[in-house]
Amino acid sequence: MQRSRFLLFVMLAVIATGVFLILDGCSGGAAKTGGAKSSVSVIDEALSVIKEKGVYPVDGDMLIEGALRGMADVIGDPYSTYLTQEEAAAHRESLAAERVGIGAEISRSSGKFIIVAPVKGSPAEKAGLQPYDEIIRIDGERLEGDSLQDVVQRIRGKEGTSVGMTIYRPDLDKHLELTVVREKIPVKTVSTELIQERGKKIGYISITTFGNESAKEWLDGTNKLIQEGAESLIIDVRGNPGGYLHSVGDIASSLVPEDTVFAYMQDAKEMLTPLVTESSDKLTYDDKLKKMPIVLLQDKGSASASEVLSGALKDLRRGFITGTTSFGKGTVQDITQLSNGGEMKLSTHKWLTPKEHWIHGKGVKPDLEVDQNKLFNEHIHLVAEDYTTGEYHEDIAYGQRLLVGLGYEVERQDGYFDESTASAVEAFRADMGIAADPKMDRQFYAKLKEKVEAFRADKKNDKQLQMAIGYLHHQLGGK
Repeated sequence: MQRSRFLLFVMLAVIATGVFLILDGCSGGAAKTGGAKSSVSVIDEALSVIKEKGVYPVDGDMLIEGALRGMADVIGDPYSTYLTQEEAAAHRESLAAERVGIGAEISRSSGKFIIVAPVKGSPAEKAGLQPYDEIIRIDGERLEGDSLQDVVQRIRGKEGTSVGMTIYRPDLDKHLELTVVREKIPVKTVSTELIQERGKKIGYISITTFGNESAKEWLDGTNKLIQEGAESLIIDVRGNPGGYLHSVGDIASSLVPEDTVFAYMQDAKEMLTPLVTESSDKLTYDDKLKKMPIVLLQDKGSASASEVLSGALKDLRRGFITGTTSFGKGTVQDITQLSNGGEMKLSTHKWLTPKEHWIHGKGVKPDLEVDQNKLFNEHIHLVAEDYTTGEYHEDIAYGQRLLVGLGYEVERQDGYFDESTASAVEAFRADMGIAADPKMDRQFYAKLKEKVEAFRADKKNDKQLQMAIGYLHHQLGGK
């Protein structure tokens, strides 16, 4: 317990100073600085010269924010950065247990802002928003010059307030006026499923990010799987960009004995601080978790906190890692709140695996490398434009890649709509029972999205998952 008490002292000292070590992907609390004015006189001199003599008027706050961003940029570290007040709020929200909004996925296609899908039971669905609805106005104002982030920010607001939307619905060829009341949308980071194959019960648990409530969700999910008879566990962190370090610690504590070092923190003076697993007064995990065979699935999108978990399981020989090499982010950031409402995020530590390996720029290598079907790596979205033979566009290349992934013969995938593409489009349309026409149109892209999503939902097409199931079946002594 000695290391455990030392870690507790370190954490209490950290909390006392108001600064939290965070990983980003992993993210955490902020510390106030008191808003002291810069002591570097040359910065104040430059600010005065620009404001007094510059031919181009610039807001003083913008100059200060530019200087802050520049100071972070000159470090040359992509994880050390300045966040404006709005960016800082969005950053914190990304790991919150719930968000206020309308509950709809929005994409940008050829300059149009398209509803991809409203979340089931969400305010967007209740208000009648449908896939392929094009957003024309928000609260009476058009969207010219807006980025996707701008549109999302305009739609968001306080719980219980409403947002007016003018949408164009292609199926009706008309504009509609809708009012959507913003609500809290729960954000689930952990999902589970019991996989039954060849007489064995395997628990599958996916973690999309390590958020505030992930450890509690993990507890509920693993308890449910054990109650259902799971004999082993697949942990899926593919595409997981990171999250809160304390969530990783809580989850690791459920898988290995108490007082086990699951990572180290190394400061600028190369002093190592062990991070050890501990029992929790709030979270009581089933002891069976510490004995179950485990496979962790990862890919190049698994970063930061995900790598803390995979690195720990690998070094401690507690789990078998399969998939592809992870992203490779081995630094830790402090976030300091500034007097202007912004935040300075600065890399202050490295984190190391239990065997003191620094994975930065290298990633965690899997025990068994398995490449995934390319369809699983595509961002599936809706396209609102029409394309035909002889045209060239990235939307066409997207359609070509999906057709090839589904087994259709296409000679090129560079976005040029050639004769082989036309033949493949016609064949796909015939297979899907839609109008025979060698054209990539809204109907074609909607059916293509539907078909690819069905392909990805079929576990037999997930090569990495199938390898994990096969490995665990062998571990459990299956035939």
